[in-house]
Amino acid sequence: MKLSQFKFKLPPELIAERPTQNRDESRLMVLDRKTRTIEHKMFKDILDYTEDGDTFIINNTRVFPARMYGNKEKTGAKIEVFLLRELNAESRLWDVLVDPARKIRIGNKLYFGEDDSLVAEVIDNTTSRGRTLRFLFDGPHEEFKKVLYSMGETPIPKYINRTPDAEDDIRFQTVYAKNEGAVVAPTAGLHFSRELMKRMELKGVNFAEITLHVGLGSFRMVEVEDLSKHKVDSEEMYISEEAVALVNKSKSEKHRVFSVGTTTMRAIESSVSTEGFLKPYAGWTNKFIYPPYDFRVANALVTNFHMPMSTLLIMVSAFAGHEFLMDAYKEAIKEKYRFFNYGDAMLIL
Repeated sequence: MKLSQFKFKLPPELIAERPTQNRDESRLMVLDRKTRTIEHKMFKDILDYTEDGDTFIINNTRVFPARMYGNKEKTGAKIEVFLLRELNAESRLWDVLVDPARKIRIGNKLYFGEDDSLVAEVIDNTTSRGRTLRFLFDGPHEEFKKVLYSMGETPIPKYINRTPDAEDDIRFQTVYAKNEGAVVAPTAGLHFSRELMKRMELKGVNFAEITLHVGLGSFRMVEVEDLSKHKVDSEEMYISEEAVALVNKSKSEKHRVFSVGTTTMRAIESSVSTEGFLKPYAGWTNKFIYPPYDFRVANALVTNFHMPMSTLLIMVSAFAGHEFLMDAYKEAIKEKYRFFNYGDAMLIL
C-alpha cells in the first residue's frame, strides 16, 4: 500500500484541545470486522464487549516532564530542549532535541532555571535536530533528576496551542502509569478510569502490563510513498513472564485478547513465537506495522483517532482492513468525533 491511500481531510475543530471531564466518558466507536458494522457508544460501555477470561494488554509507561526552556550562553537566546532519553546516568548524558537547532553548536552551554542553576554543555550533534547534552551537576543522581524534572513541563503535543497546566499533569498520564520513560502518552489508555478497571476486574477481565517507552519516532510523519522504505526510531520495551502467562492463558482458552493502543500492539508483535503466543522480552523495537500484516497475539484493539498519513493510522488500517477503517473515519468526521491524544476512542473487534 502507498502513503497517499491514508490521506483524508480533517476539520481542525475536531482536534481535541482538552480531555473529557471524566476519563471513561469519551465517545467510543465500535467496529466489528466480521459483520462490517459500526456502533456509537461511550467508552465505559467497553465493559459490554468483555467476558470472564478476557485479557487487556496495557502499556504502563510513565510520561516524564520532557520539555524544558533554557538560554544560550552569551546571547541569552531562548532555546527549547526536549529530553528524549537518558544515555548515561553517571555522566548526566541525555539525548535531546533542540529548537531552534541552527543556533546550537558543539561546546555551547545552556542555562536552565530562574537563577541559571542548572547548566548543560552540548557535546555531540546526533542528527539535524538532535544533540547530546552533558548536564553539569554535582550531587546524587536522584537529586539531579528531581532538579531536572522540576524545570520541565508535561510534553503535550505542539498542536495543542496552549501552555500545559495542572490538569495536563494528571490527564496526560494513564491511571496505571508506573515505569518512567515516555515522552508521549500511550493515548488509548487515557480513557480507562480506576472505577471502570475495577468493574472489569469484577467481571473476570485480566490486565497484563507491559512497558514500551513511547518516543517521538512513532509520531514522526511518513515522508516516503513506499511504506516499506519508512524507518521508525527504536523504543525500549519490556514484557514480563507474568504478562506472558495472562495473555497466553486467554489465547489458549479462546478468550479475547485486547491490545490497548498501537504502542502495545507494536510491543507484543515484536516478541511472538511461531505458534502465535507472546514471549518475555527486554530490549528495543523498531517494528513498523503496515498492510498487509498478520497479527499474531491480540484479536481486538483499543485506539484513538489518528492523524492522516501517520504510522498509527497505517497500523490500525492493517488491523481493521483499509477500506473499512477509512469508511469509519468518514463516519467519525460526520459524527464529529474528537481526534488525537485527548480525543475519543475506537474499539476494533
